[in-house]
Amino acid sequence: MLSEFNKSQLIQNFQLHQTVNYHQEAIKRVAHLQNQPLRKASVLIGFVERNQELNVIFTKRAKHLKHHPGQVSFPGGKHENDDHSLAHTALRETFEEVGIRHNEIDIFGQMPELVTISKFSVTPFLAFVDENYQSVIDPNEVDEVFEVPAKVVLDRRQLKSQQFQFANHSHRVFGLSYKQHFIWGMTAQIIQAMQKHIMHQY
Repeated sequence: MLSEFNKSQLIQNFQLHQTVNYHQEAIKRVAHLQNQPLRKASVLIGFVERNQELNVIFTKRAKHLKHHPGQVSFPGGKHENDDHSLAHTALRETFEEVGIRHNEIDIFGQMPELVTISKFSVTPFLAFVDENYQSVIDPNEVDEVFEVPAKVVLDRRQLKSQQFQFANHSHRVFGLSYKQHFIWGMTAQIIQAMQKHIMHQY
């Protein structure tokens, strides 16, 4: 049952189920970028366990940023030459944006790359974050850091979608509301694939 979903069940479900692809109607919008050079990036999907229940860490991006200003996202950013892996990128960016240290993060999974309209190829990493982490926000990148219960994030009934016609293709946009926050765009696409992978919710 989703309300009782805990750390061990999350690992088990992620590792036992086969990785799924992103929704076809959601990725048609970027199909024209397939043969173009894309910049590598990664994000961290941080799960925090408290009292046998999981929360997921999100950030609200600063309003002055060039890419996706003001949107809710997972911590993360573009791969730098000094990063020895995309997982390292996710850890470095998480520390720079919200101050969560490497030794407070334990990565346990990786999802497929997702191409974005801003010409990034983004790899999501799933991790457990120490419940005692203290966030230190970089105001140049982030306006806010907050948590959403995993039972909300992983419940397909909470995730809404709408279909649009775009460049002669049917295109689908996902969105999830929690309190005053609205999660959409790339982050909601990742959530939709995560629901299918972890919860087998189609």
